[in-house]
Amino acid sequence: MSLFLVNRYLGEDENGSVSKESQSQALLAKLKQKAKEKQRQSLTEQTQHPSKERTERQNAKTKRKADKDNSQEPKHHKKRRSEVVPSIALDSDSQDEPVHEEKKNKRAAKETRKKKKDQSGSSVKGLSDNTPVTGRDGQDTGGEEEKTGTETVALKQTTAKTSGPTGYTVLGGFENKPVQKVNRVLPQWLAQPDVIHRDVKSNLVPIADIPELSALLVKKLQNNGIQHLFPVQAEVIPAILESAQQGLLIGRGGYKPRDICVSAPTGSGKTLAFVIPVIQVLMERVVCEVRALAVLPTKELAQQVCKVFASHAEGTALRVVMLAGQRSFAAEQASLSEHRGGMRRSLADIVVATPGRLVDHINKNSGFSLEHLRFLIIDEADRMIDSMHQSWLSQVVKAVYRSGSGAEAMSIFRRTEPACVTAASLSPPQMPLQKLLFSATLTQNPEKLQQLGLHQPRLFSSVHSPSNTIGSSSNGNTTPAAPAQKQGCFNFPQGLTEYYVPCTLSKKPLLILHFILRLKLSPILCFTNSRETAHRLYLLVQLFGGLQAAEFSSRLSPAERKKTLKEFEQGKIQLLISTDAASRGIDVDGVKCVVNYDAPQYIRTYIHRIGRTARAGKTGLAFTFLLGVQEKNFLQMVVEAGSPGIQKQIVKPENLKGMEARYEQTLQELANVIKDERAK
Repeated sequence: MSLFLVNRYLGEDENGSVSKESQSQALLAKLKQKAKEKQRQSLTEQTQHPSKERTERQNAKTKRKADKDNSQEPKHHKKRRSEVVPSIALDSDSQDEPVHEEKKNKRAAKETRKKKKDQSGSSVKGLSDNTPVTGRDGQDTGGEEEKTGTETVALKQTTAKTSGPTGYTVLGGFENKPVQKVNRVLPQWLAQPDVIHRDVKSNLVPIADIPELSALLVKKLQNNGIQHLFPVQAEVIPAILESAQQGLLIGRGGYKPRDICVSAPTGSGKTLAFVIPVIQVLMERVVCEVRALAVLPTKELAQQVCKVFASHAEGTALRVVMLAGQRSFAAEQASLSEHRGGMRRSLADIVVATPGRLVDHINKNSGFSLEHLRFLIIDEADRMIDSMHQSWLSQVVKAVYRSGSGAEAMSIFRRTEPACVTAASLSPPQMPLQKLLFSATLTQNPEKLQQLGLHQPRLFSSVHSPSNTIGSSSNGNTTPAAPAQKQGCFNFPQGLTEYYVPCTLSKKPLLILHFILRLKLSPILCFTNSRETAHRLYLLVQLFGGLQAAEFSSRLSPAERKKTLKEFEQGKIQLLISTDAASRGIDVDGVKCVVNYDAPQYIRTYIHRIGRTARAGKTGLAFTFLLGVQEKNFLQMVVEAGSPGIQKQIVKPENLKGMEARYEQTLQELANVIKDERAK
């Protein structure tokens, strides 16, 4: 290939007698002679130069090797040139001042030799050192040599600046910078709720100040001894009544009414906040159909809500039915509807149900229809969201918009699933489905709330202090629309005083006995983390004697649990040992003290437990027994949840010594009792 490239610059022989083969042989001979001359020249220069310059050249070579190793440029072009003309590559790489002088001397010597050896003239002239070296395409590469040398110098200078003393390249731009904290961004309805006063006693609203209430309900409330409404009731009741002001078919302005979410402390009157407006809206109905459905997580809570509905619906034509599994399926089915003359006739206006029993009736009871449902009430909404794996909500929505047959399908009042709001979707009008959510620990996670399919929701929420509603910046300017609550914060009852008691595992039963027998704190509602612990503690207290105790867990039948709660309210039971079955929504009168025998693992569980006392503006005490390894994590969890303050209560060992002898004897008796129970 090299022969071909160089041959382009070889002129034709003057007399034309030299053939192509002779030209090739002559060219090879000249190239060999040229290489020998360059080798002799390099040896001569090495003997003439002093040792100092050789040392500098060796240092320059070492630097070039390091630069070549660090650089990522392809080296095959330089390698090819160095094989052909190694001295030129050396000269182009070394750019020091002595090297420049050396170049001049070389060029002068080459010109002298060229004049002596050049006999044929133009044929050898193309091979001189001053002639640029050609590349594959025959273009001049001399400029590339100089350009490459310049780039090498620039690369050396850059490497000298960035390389460390050991020759490694130091990369910059990695200083440690403080990472800016990412603030969460909530939807507007979550970030800007309607504020409810947390202090119940000082913010009571007279019934007469609520003009939306009907005279019949006002009279009924007064007969029940209710003269004032709590703050949550005074805010939520008018909002629900306003959505049904134009009747059942359309909301305000002809649009579908907004869904309502309420987050308020335990014991703040949330149940009455949805019972009163629902009854008032449905009182004027003509045909009996299921138009209100309240879904609750437990049977006891469903029974409690059903009782409130029934007491306030008394004297009206409304009928309330409970589906919680406390009766047989056939009995519940008979209370929902009847068939007369081949036609189905509903017997219930308001249904209070648990999720499992509700799904059974939707799938197995053909006489149970939700096609006229107007209000869907979800109490203890955070727990109901967690139980969405049962898909009860999707089945309810499917039953609401179930397509009818025959005349019902052609009716102008047929219902279709909501879609985009357009003129066509609003005509003809159809009964909307409005969702009402209530909880003391309503989540602010939009991903979880999205499962409920809320329509332009409106949130009512309590706050810890007025400063939470309006945030102030560092320059003193106020920034409106600040979130009412910090992330992870919840509402604690106003009259509650919280304590924690450091203890050991073996002293827990003694502390319970000490609270009742010595401190006279009764009645006490005691919570454990499992029904086995509750049963064992109940047996121990019974064997110890001196007080009336009972257990409340899934070990008992619904009738037994109902009886136990009634006796506890009447004061016949001093200590009620319960699992978390009684921690949600159960309103037990007269609970002055709550004891967490086992520390709760989650903050929501803790809030619902202590919410069984200090209800409706009253005062209450809450004690939590903590082992040494539990203190740090538990206290951090409570403080981050927004607790107003939890105090340390120490029980001295000498206060328990008087009961230790009897306690040791009781433990031996307990072992025998448990052994007998397991043998059965």
